[in-house]
Amino acid sequence: METPIVKPRRGRPPGPSRDYTDARDTLLRSGMELLTEQGFTATGLDTMLKRVNVPKGSFYHYFANKETFGREVIDAYDAYFCAKLDRWLHDDSRAPLTRLRDFVDDAKAGMARHAYTRGCLVGNLGQELGALPADYRERLARVLQGWQDRVADCLRAAQHHGELSKRADCGTLAAFFWIGWEGAVLRARLTASAAPLDIFFEGFLAGLPR
Repeated sequence: METPIVKPRRGRPPGPSRDYTDARDTLLRSGMELLTEQGFTATGLDTMLKRVNVPKGSFYHYFANKETFGREVIDAYDAYFCAKLDRWLHDDSRAPLTRLRDFVDDAKAGMARHAYTRGCLVGNLGQELGALPADYRERLARVLQGWQDRVADCLRAAQHHGELSKRADCGTLAAFFWIGWEGAVLRARLTASAAPLDIFFEGFLAGLPR
C-alpha cells in the first residue's frame, strides 16, 4: 500500500511554539531585571542564564549575541514602561496633575518593593554609553522622547483643565521632568530612600506656571 502524499496546508505558517515563546520571554524579563539592577557591562550571560535555568545554547538560538539581546531588552522595557505610563496618565477619572502624581507614587512603591536595588534601565544604560554599541545612544534617546511626549500630553490636559497656565511650554516642562526624574531615581538608589523622588516632584509641581 502506497504512503499517501500529504500536501501542505495553505495559509500562514505556524507560529513559534509555546516553549520557544516562554523561554524567550523569560530571558527578556530576566534581562530587564538585571539591567535595572546593575547595568549592561556588569551583567554576564552566565549569571543571567543560571538565574533562569536556560542553557547558553538556547540563548544563542533566540539572540545572535549579547548586543542584539540588549536591543530587544530595551524595546521590551520601553513597551512595559509605556504601558505603565499610559495606565496612569490616561486615567480620565483623575485630574491630569493627579495622574502624574499617581505615576510617581507607583514608581516609589516599586523601588521600595525591591529595596531600592532597581532603578531605570534606560537611565542605567545612559551612564555607560562609552561601553555600549554606538546605535544604543539613538535607541535610548528615542525611548526617552516617547516617555517625554506622554508627560507633555498630560501637561496639555492639565492646561485644558485649568491646572496649568496656557502660556506654559509643555514640551520643555516634560523634558525638565524626565531630566530631573532620572537624577532623582539615581539618588533614591544611592540613599535607599524615596525622599529624592518626593523632593524632585514637589519642586517640579511648585515650579509649574499656574
